[in-house]
Amino acid sequence: MKKLLVLVSMITLSTFAIAGGDVSTKLSPVEAIPSKICKTDKVFIEEDVELMWQDQLYKDAEDGAAKQNKSAGKAGVWRHAEAYCRTLDYSGFADWRLPTSDELQKVHRIEGQVFNYFRGTDFWTSTPASKGRHYVVYPADAYIYERKSSRTNYIRCVRCLQEGDTEAGPALVK
Repeated sequence: MKKLLVLVSMITLSTFAIAGGDVSTKLSPVEAIPSKICKTDKVFIEEDVELMWQDQLYKDAEDGAAKQNKSAGKAGVWRHAEAYCRTLDYSGFADWRLPTSDELQKVHRIEGQVFNYFRGTDFWTSTPASKGRHYVVYPADAYIYERKSSRTNYIRCVRCLQEGDTEAGPALVK
């Protein structure tokens, strides 16, 4: 037992001796943490066709509405989608609209993921299909599909760029 106690004491003392340590009372500086480290709402500017796209976080209520065939925010039936974009005031702009099927197909054919916030399911377009239906675009393949206007899909609004518009807001009028 005496040998075990001596062995444990030696191990403990040698650990403290090897570990050393800084006994200084001065603390090392703390790295500043930026106040916004998470993704924030943004826009995507498609310069070649002069379009600005809404790129905004999808909330739980919107995901729930999409799953339950209801309307809330950036998810809903076609009439809700059209009204949502028409009344949207986002990123300093109030002239948003629901994109055409051609516009939405083109942006989803750009290589890589251009949006910070996306969903892997259908998005409404303003393009009518057969009676009581409108086209949607499925982002994974950028193809258009007909959907009943009473069905819930996701919404991404678009607006035409004006000269001088930036991601920071509208051009200043002089």
